[in-house]
Amino acid sequence: MLLLVNLLGGIGLFLLGMTMLTDGLKLAAGGALERILAAWTRTRLYGLLTGILVTALVQSSTAMTVAAIGFVNAGLLSFTSALWVVFGSNLGSSVTGWLVALIGFKFQIDAFALPFIGVGMALKLSGEGTRRGGLGGTLAGFGLLFLGIDLLKEGFGGLGPDALPDMGRDLGGMLLAVLIGLLLTVVLQASSATLTIALTAVAGGMIPLETAAAIVIGANIGTTLTGIVAAINATPNARRLAAAHVLFNVVTAVVAMALLSPLLELIRYVGVRFMHDGNPVTQLVIFHSAFNALGVLLMWPLSTPLVRFLQARFQTVEEDELRPHYLDLNVASVPSLALQALRRELARMGHLALQLATEATQLNPTRLPRTVPTLQAETKLAHKLAVVEHLQKDIGSFVSQMSRQQLHQDVADKLPELLRIATHFDTLSRVMYHVGVLGAHDVRTVDLGTSAASTLHASAPVNLNAPATDLPSAVAPVFIAALAFFKSADPESEGRSAEGKWLASEARDAFEDTYQTTKAHLLHAGASGQFPVTTVYDWLARLSDLRRAVEQGHKASQRLSALSDLAPTPTNATEKPPFSETIPAEQTPDSAGPVTRSRA
Repeated sequence: MLLLVNLLGGIGLFLLGMTMLTDGLKLAAGGALERILAAWTRTRLYGLLTGILVTALVQSSTAMTVAAIGFVNAGLLSFTSALWVVFGSNLGSSVTGWLVALIGFKFQIDAFALPFIGVGMALKLSGEGTRRGGLGGTLAGFGLLFLGIDLLKEGFGGLGPDALPDMGRDLGGMLLAVLIGLLLTVVLQASSATLTIALTAVAGGMIPLETAAAIVIGANIGTTLTGIVAAINATPNARRLAAAHVLFNVVTAVVAMALLSPLLELIRYVGVRFMHDGNPVTQLVIFHSAFNALGVLLMWPLSTPLVRFLQARFQTVEEDELRPHYLDLNVASVPSLALQALRRELARMGHLALQLATEATQLNPTRLPRTVPTLQAETKLAHKLAVVEHLQKDIGSFVSQMSRQQLHQDVADKLPELLRIATHFDTLSRVMYHVGVLGAHDVRTVDLGTSAASTLHASAPVNLNAPATDLPSAVAPVFIAALAFFKSADPESEGRSAEGKWLASEARDAFEDTYQTTKAHLLHAGASGQFPVTTVYDWLARLSDLRRAVEQGHKASQRLSALSDLAPTPTNATEKPPFSETIPAEQTPDSAGPVTRSRA
């Protein structure tokens, strides 16, 4: 019973240490990971090295693979770059084996691990939520990880070589060992843990080297399951990446099984002949590194056709508009990158909201004579409103998921602002849906506008200088000014530029001038009896709603523009980040923004 307790406790401590180490590094890294992804994944060699180094730090190829899928889903990594990061993560997982072999079996672990835990927890408790606290969590996790290894050593050492029946070294026995490694990794959710168990079992003489090697091969296959689950309902690129990970690990496992005996014989010969080391633990670590390196060498010439093959897949169904395109719970665990994904999703939400606003405005007087809209016009508006509302809920859920973690203060301070932007876009959509429905209704039941109807073609724009002899003609300039604003405020519009923030403000000011002028004219015309007062009130109420929508859109565009710049968009991605703004040259450094004109 004591031996079983040691084994379970060792596995638990190892997994706890790995979790603390990974979470601490994410918090301590801050924006460094974002800069690494931007600068060190531009070629497949850089992507491979990045995968190796980051996996060596976080001590989990599974975590790195799931994170890479999340980054692709969030638009932060291109498919090709992420592919080599994942391949590198498999090779980087060998670092865990080397640490266990070189430290876990050659040092007194208590003396080594306990200082790490003590110093780490002191830093963590004194700097909760800061980078210092993240570093402390990393150090404490590192110490716990090795305490877990020490317990596993004691447990397997006490079992002895006869504790388990010999599975045999024939094909059936090796396949059974592969299956055991696969199942262990699925249960523990960490191939590094399975590798550590195999190493300690070999060190304790419980299983032979060949069986341990087959278990390690199974662990490599088992680590793909987490990636497959992470890619369910993800973007096409994320599903392609999960498929590539499965192909890489399965091909590597098949080759390793085919070459198992020759590889082990070669490693044993080299170890004894040149390194004077016949230790089976070292030989197992070398085997693990060798067959992962062999997999990378196999994929190097095959990567181009593999990319072409996968890019032709997962394209049969277009992504559902209701589903977020950038938000992914896998990337939520890295706050600085989650902010980038949120900003991209907010830009997409804003684009959809402003599309709705544009279509709703066009159902009102913008061209005279007005044309009767199709019966589907209101249904389309309702669908777009449902999409925006659904995205707002998803953004709120994603922010809630982030807030459950330890966050750096800079990140925590930005979350309310992101929710505020989503609220602005949602309010704009609701108001403009109402304005659009009113426009579609009255164009079917009231005067379509007669100003210059005899001289203007049905598709011609309104002549703003023509005298307004009917209400549609009188209010048309306000709707035209609103159209101009909605176009300038769209964060994904083709016409966005470095001065987009200021152009949106100018368009808002132009709309406000037109609104105030038109409002005064309508009130004067109603008082003089030119137009029915009740009808004037109806149009003024609609123009007031339009003005509210413009103000909401202006607030959202200004707040979105004030956020920090996005990381570079992947070169082969189709997504476009929101425009980033720079202050025009004539603005002084002390200027807070465009001067708002006073209204009478």
